[in-house]
Amino acid sequence: MNEIWWQTKGEGNCHLVLLHGWGLNAQVWDCITPELSAHFTLHLVDLPGFGRSRGFGAMSLTEMAERIQMHAPEKAIWLGWSLGGLVASQVALTSPQRVQALVTVASSPCFCADGDWPGIKPEVLSGFQQQLSEDFQRTVERFLALQTMGTESARQDARRLKSAVLALPMPEVEVLNGGLDILKESDLREPLAGLSVPFLRIYGYLDGLVPRKVIPLLDAAWPASESLTIQKAAHAPFISHPAEFCQALLALKARL
Repeated sequence: MNEIWWQTKGEGNCHLVLLHGWGLNAQVWDCITPELSAHFTLHLVDLPGFGRSRGFGAMSLTEMAERIQMHAPEKAIWLGWSLGGLVASQVALTSPQRVQALVTVASSPCFCADGDWPGIKPEVLSGFQQQLSEDFQRTVERFLALQTMGTESARQDARRLKSAVLALPMPEVEVLNGGLDILKESDLREPLAGLSVPFLRIYGYLDGLVPRKVIPLLDAAWPASESLTIQKAAHAPFISHPAEFCQALLALKARL
């Protein structure tokens, strides 16, 4: 049986599971793990098929959430960035008793634009899928560059993301395509409206992949959830604004 790469560090009395985004791995969290490990027991995960979790094919959102849960502590805050936000949300929907709180970061319950719903145009994601088979590494690098555009530290932030990718073997094209399928097809807007666990959504004001127009729409649709917008951040607020990001998590922990 293929194994999920899972690392536990820190000695805090509260467990925090961190799920990365598309094309990446748990090394993206390196800039905040020293701060967070002083307050939480951290669970760093490479999603199936990504990073050091090798040997997995493409998975559905439900399959990915089920596979990750097999390694998780009985009760934890689940934090997911971008694609990881969908996985963490699916865990909260299927196993709310194991979720102390849900935190989504630069994530959307529905990444694709749909009628009046703001998001990524479906043809853009389809274009990425086609380009993956033609120029695999360049396509991933383009996607990473999109995530930091507009921030004061964009070039430095993009280098951090790229170094996390290049530090480990690249995921298989099949796995990357499967992740894009999840982004294209998932719509958790209605299911998450009934979520019973504490729910914090963190956004970057300059995010080009999850437009800030989704924030008031979800504030209205999910009144029990809470949103925080980091003004000068884009799609990777924990890299561009680590202090503000960690402060938000510590404030959440204090409220639980």
